[in-house]
Amino acid sequence: MSPPHRVTTHTHYALAMLAIIYVFNYIDRLVISILIEPIKHEFGVSDTQIGLLSGVAFAIFYTLFGFPFARLADRIGRKPVVALACIAWSVMTILCGFATSFAMLLLFRIGVAVGEAGGTAPSVAMVSDLYPAERRSTALAVFMMGPSLGAVLGLGLGGWIAMEYGWRMAFIVIGAPGVLLGLLLTFTVRIPAAAVAPKTGGPPESMHKTFRSLLGTPSFLLIIGAGTVAAVCGYAIGTWNPSFLIRSHGLTMQQAGILVGIGGGLMSTVGTLVCGTLVDRLVKRDPGWQMGAALIATALSIPCALAYFLWPAGIAFHLGNLPIPQAFLFYLAFSFLGTWWAVPCFGAISHLFPAHRLAQATAIFVMAMTLLGVGLGPLIVGILSDFFTVMLGTEALRYALVATAALLSLACACMALAIPRYRRQLMPSAPVMSSAVVTA
Repeated sequence: MSPPHRVTTHTHYALAMLAIIYVFNYIDRLVISILIEPIKHEFGVSDTQIGLLSGVAFAIFYTLFGFPFARLADRIGRKPVVALACIAWSVMTILCGFATSFAMLLLFRIGVAVGEAGGTAPSVAMVSDLYPAERRSTALAVFMMGPSLGAVLGLGLGGWIAMEYGWRMAFIVIGAPGVLLGLLLTFTVRIPAAAVAPKTGGPPESMHKTFRSLLGTPSFLLIIGAGTVAAVCGYAIGTWNPSFLIRSHGLTMQQAGILVGIGGGLMSTVGTLVCGTLVDRLVKRDPGWQMGAALIATALSIPCALAYFLWPAGIAFHLGNLPIPQAFLFYLAFSFLGTWWAVPCFGAISHLFPAHRLAQATAIFVMAMTLLGVGLGPLIVGILSDFFTVMLGTEALRYALVATAALLSLACACMALAIPRYRRQLMPSAPVMSSAVVTA
C-alpha cells in the first residue's frame, strides 16, 4: 500500500489536473456517439459498422496497449505516461476530423484508443498514491467525474458544433485542448515524495508472474466481472442513447446531445460525488460497504433504465424550445445511480494491491472493461438493432437497448459474490459471512 503522506495544496492540484485530463479523455471517446447519424449519412455505413468503429476496433487496441503502459507507469512513474498519452490521443482525435473515408476514420480512432490506453490505469494509480486510504474513494470520485462531465461537454458541445459547423469540426475543436493539458501536467504538477510508488528491489517481475499473482487475488476476478458487465451496459447506452432519442422520440441531434450530455452528465456527476463521499464514510464501519454500496445502487438503476427505454414517446414539458420527453425523467434517475459501480470498484482495487502493482492491477480491470464493454456493448446494440429492424422498424433500437440494460443484473450478482471475499481479505479475522449482505 502507499505509505502515509500529508495531503497538501499540490496534492489537490495534481488531482484536479488528472480529473480534467480524464474529462477530455471521455470527451474524445464519447463525441463519436453524437456524430453517429451524420457519419452514417456521409459514408453510407450500417449500425453494425458504427458499432465496430465505436466499439470493437477501439477496444482491441486499447486492450493490447493498456497493460504495457501500466507496467511502464509502475516502473518509471505515473506522470510521464499520462502526459504523453494525453497528447497522443488528442492529436489522433483532431486527425479524425480530417478523415476522408470510413477506413481512415477507423484508423484514427484506433490511434485514439492506443493513446487512451496509457491514461486511465496510471491516473487511477497516481490518485491512489496521492491520497491515504481513508480519503481515497472521495478523491477517486472527483477523478471519476470524467465520464459524466465528458458526456456533458462531448455530447452537448459536440452536438452543437456538428450542427453549426459539421461533424469534422467537432473532432478538431474537442481534440485540441488535450495537447495543452498534457504539457501542463508535465511542467506544473509536482508529486510529493511520499506519493511515489516504492521500489521493490531486485530484477523486475515477469509479466506472466504478475498476471498470475494479480488474478489469484480473492475477489479481484469478481470485481472485474462486475465492472465488465456494467461497462458493457454503460458504453452501449452511452453510445446509442442520442440515436435512441432521435429515432424514438423525434429529437434533433442537438436536442439529444443537450439532454444526454447536460442532463444525464450532470446527474452522473452528482451521483459519482455522492457515491465517493458515502463510501468513505461507510467503509469506516465495515469494509464490505466498498462493494455493498455499488450493489444496492446498481440494482436500483435497472428498473430506471428499463422504464426509460420502454416508456412511449411523449413530451412532459419544454425548457424554452427544448422538449423534454416523459421517458427522460427515468433516465435522470438512471444517470444518478448507474455510475455507482465505478468508484467502489477502482477503490477496492487500490486497497487490494501494493503501489508497485497498482497500475497493472487497474489496467487489467480497465482492459477487461474496455475489451468487452467498449468492444461488445455498442456492437451488441448495433447487431440487435439491425436484426430487430425487419420486425420493429425505427423502434428496433429501443428494444436492443432494453435487452442490453437487463445485463446489469449479472453485474449485481458479481458484486454480491465479491463482498464477503473482499471483506475477508481486508479483515482476515472477520467471521465468514453467510450472505452478500453487508453488516451495518
